[in-house]
Amino acid sequence: MTIIVTGSSGLLGSALVKALRADGTRVVCLVRRVPQGADESFWNPRKGIVDPAVLEGAEAVVHLAGAGLGDRRWSDDYKREVVRSRVEGTSTLAEALAGLSARPPVLLSGSAIGFYGDTGDRAVDETAPPGTGFLAEEVVVPWEAATAPAEEAGIRVVLLRTGLVLSGDGGMLSRILPIFKLGLGAPLGSGRQYWSWISIEDWVLAVQDLLKNPEISGPVNLTAPEPVTNAEFTKVLGQAVHRPTMPLAVPGIVLRTALGGFAEEGVLTGQRVLPRRLLDSGHAFRHTCLNEALSAVL
Repeated sequence: MTIIVTGSSGLLGSALVKALRADGTRVVCLVRRVPQGADESFWNPRKGIVDPAVLEGAEAVVHLAGAGLGDRRWSDDYKREVVRSRVEGTSTLAEALAGLSARPPVLLSGSAIGFYGDTGDRAVDETAPPGTGFLAEEVVVPWEAATAPAEEAGIRVVLLRTGLVLSGDGGMLSRILPIFKLGLGAPLGSGRQYWSWISIEDWVLAVQDLLKNPEISGPVNLTAPEPVTNAEFTKVLGQAVHRPTMPLAVPGIVLRTALGGFAEEGVLTGQRVLPRRLLDSGHAFRHTCLNEALSAVL
């Protein structure tokens, strides 16, 4: 069995590759540098370059590559990079897969719960329509649509709409943790916006289940069953590191100045998202409560 993975150096990709190899699966990573062994192959998504011989006959492809949403301040240039890195990479891969004679039966392609826009207090599942805003309209919708060539060629396509991933090795949690350990953690903006989270362990287990389940295609929400507000997240994280949290929230204007557009749509906007399709498929979460998940990763 061979599984092809893009974005293998990122938080999600590295955790998935480690788990797959631990199970005895051969993983070949598509990389944008000189390959360093037989388990790597060069590709250039911007120029549409990928070796079809590497993809031919693979058991599955997991596509996670793309510029990090929270890695930099959202300037206009970086927003264009976020869109290009997702849409161009997905199109390159989907078109290459569609042109194979021995196509992989499944493509799991990265996506995000930003698809739903700001849901307020309203809980949504995979049946909800796209929301509004940069993430929903300019990033996620065209990102998901770029998988069409693979789907039209008969490949089962699963769209991994991922929420806030909790890990001690990277992501948003690792960036805010030092602040909380100093006792300076505080709600952001109103604090009422929902953060739909998932532990890194549950994310990997869910992806492994989706690879094996031929009955599931289309969008799947990778979030834990119990989303929380930012204020609740702040409280529980403070308790997890045994430090007090600040009584006053960080004003939205401060966050917008520091983070640009990411503050508005990545921090101050909330999505109350439920993993309906995972639950209906019988997937068992290891961590359904935030305090349990934080204890496991800290």
